[in-house]
Amino acid sequence: MTPPAPTTPASASAARPASGLPPVAPGLAAPSSPGGEATGSADPSTAGAAVPVPATALSRDARRIYELSRDKLVQIRTLLRNADTQASIGSGFFVSADGLIVTNFHVASQLALEPERYRGVYVTMEGQEGEVELLAFDVQHDLAVLRTKARTAAAPVLSFRPATEALAQGERIYSLGNPLDIGFAVTEGTYNGLVRRSFYPRIFFGGTLNPGMSGGPAVDDAGRVLGINVAKRLDGEQVSFLIPAEFAQALVQRAAAAAEPITQPAYGEMTRQLTGHQQLLTDRFLKAPFREQRHGNYRVPVPDDALARCWGSGRDPAFPGLNLERTQCRADSDVVAGDFNTGAVRLAYETYNAPTLGAARFGRMYSHSFANEQFLRRGNRQQTAVDCSERYVNPGSLPMRVVICMSAYRKLPGLYTMTVLAASTNQPTQGVLGRLDVQGIAFDNGMKLASHYLKAFRWEAAP
Repeated sequence: MTPPAPTTPASASAARPASGLPPVAPGLAAPSSPGGEATGSADPSTAGAAVPVPATALSRDARRIYELSRDKLVQIRTLLRNADTQASIGSGFFVSADGLIVTNFHVASQLALEPERYRGVYVTMEGQEGEVELLAFDVQHDLAVLRTKARTAAAPVLSFRPATEALAQGERIYSLGNPLDIGFAVTEGTYNGLVRRSFYPRIFFGGTLNPGMSGGPAVDDAGRVLGINVAKRLDGEQVSFLIPAEFAQALVQRAAAAAEPITQPAYGEMTRQLTGHQQLLTDRFLKAPFREQRHGNYRVPVPDDALARCWGSGRDPAFPGLNLERTQCRADSDVVAGDFNTGAVRLAYETYNAPTLGAARFGRMYSHSFANEQFLRRGNRQQTAVDCSERYVNPGSLPMRVVICMSAYRKLPGLYTMTVLAASTNQPTQGVLGRLDVQGIAFDNGMKLASHYLKAFRWEAAP
């Protein structure tokens, strides 16, 4: 059983970082086409033509935000040390007079993980350029704090909106950044609350973000930072996401206390943070009982609605004589770990009922479906090849054939990708296949989640 693709259009694409990495960069989203953001480069002196048109309140606000913020925003560039060529771009903003800059971790990850190969620079809107060093990062919330080197003048600063001033639904937001390396932009949008089912808090920004805007600030009508640009949906319009400012403020405090910048590969610190992420992930899944999804007499476990989104499909016309139903669930728990993502949890099911096929024909088809699963058999530069074990178990009311496979992260010691395959064995012409995938999990927690998952399958005999 290969986990099916979701059939709901809205699930066709996950959120992608609004970074400015080139299309060839592995593991990160390629730049998309420019959207319709209102840039801040319009010349006010040309507003009046032969027939004057009064500016709307929104356009006046955007111009005001532009004037308030332009000297506080910077572009962040990552350069190859040897060739001095640009490897990635993003945005950032000054938060202290001594030159601290907030951006996304996925913008600065090469500085954290490969400092011997890459160096970072900031570029102001006036074209002034200087080197930066990495002080601290937060993998879970995709944040980093940089510090300018050899800067003599005090930096202009954007202030944070106080946490006591809650955002109102529909409040106007202005996102700032340098999309696609073409210039400073102001994008107007609205606050639509927090994203439902997001593992970490994310602001739903009803506006456009484009590659290169990652790490830039989103400000309120007074020019105070309320969030940091981070990602967009590729399958929708004006569905973008911001990191709440409170997490950036906490990281700035940590960075300000840092004695030395990060100059060696920081895999140890990233592993520590990802270990905390998988512990929180495990605790949430173990504390939230699975919901039961009915497929004939089978009951399969699906996550609580607050943890994951699920999609399903009914009879597949490609399999006549077979009642095949599919379900796929995914938790919005991915985090960026350099040039790849980890932390995801996915579940998939296929349930079969083929009373007209006969036991032999059904058995061949059912076994083939179980055997055609895809794994990382050869390994790659991030992970080892899978190591699998198989056994027959009866964890509850349903006997099952179970295979558990683990693949270790090469530079994140103690963390694995785990896959659990389960197939019921109790009926000659009926069956359910399940697959659980968890990325970036510790071995002991992986076994706890596997047991929690398998115990939730049930067979309910007809009365």
